[in-house]
Amino acid sequence: MSGGEREYPIRACAWPRRIQRTDTVRQIKPDELRSWIIHEDDRLLAINKPGDVVCHPSKAGPWSSLVGAVRELTGLDRAHLIFRLDRETSGLVVLAKDSALASRLQRAMQERRVGKQYLALLVGELQERVTVDQPLGPDDHSPVYVKTTVRPDGQPARTHFEPLTTASGFTLARVRIESGRKHQIRAHAQWLGYPVIGDKIYGPDDRCYLEFIDNGFTPRLRSLLLLPRQALHCWEIALGVPDLPEVLRAPLAPDLVRFAEERMGLSHATIDELAK
Repeated sequence: MSGGEREYPIRACAWPRRIQRTDTVRQIKPDELRSWIIHEDDRLLAINKPGDVVCHPSKAGPWSSLVGAVRELTGLDRAHLIFRLDRETSGLVVLAKDSALASRLQRAMQERRVGKQYLALLVGELQERVTVDQPLGPDDHSPVYVKTTVRPDGQPARTHFEPLTTASGFTLARVRIESGRKHQIRAHAQWLGYPVIGDKIYGPDDRCYLEFIDNGFTPRLRSLLLLPRQALHCWEIALGVPDLPEVLRAPLAPDLVRFAEERMGLSHATIDELAK
């Protein structure tokens, strides 16, 4: 390597190519999917997705992804995924049943008429509202290829964090984003110094992610991360489109409620009241 070249670490893709064992892939059951439905009409379907379900179709069959399972359950040729979530993020996912409504919703998103709010459990006790207005781009120094970081030449990104309550070294926060950059909330939370609990990439060490894809969720990872997935939940979506529900909400996922109860002394009813 010449003196003027910059050395980068060997980096891992999000999900390295490997032989996929379909017998270990999460398969959604029809009754399970029905229980996740928050709203359904002739044009729209809103689902409260758990934190261990992928949105996009996979090679493991139609019931291994949310979109595939919805198609099987409803008999639709297409289910237009409007608002997607990462596999380990729970909460509201919205699908349109026809292309006309999908176009209207996508236009509303482009015109920023759609509002999304999240609930997050953070490491540390955040004492006041704060807005992170920091550009995001690829983290060239991380061994994890998909990681995003604050960098001056990144894309504009703004995230609003509002602490709802703090206890025992943790914060339950409401989070609102004004842009939709990759991993925006998680990257901004790390930059702020209050990372999302359970985050394998933006938590205490991004090599936790590499350990996870090689060995699964080990006891060491549990001691470091506290939860097997990031404690991020899409709680509310304001659609901003006439003739549709004005606001959709999805109750906080049971695993996050359980953590808040056990580690922060919060009841489910208290969480619901704080989030309103």
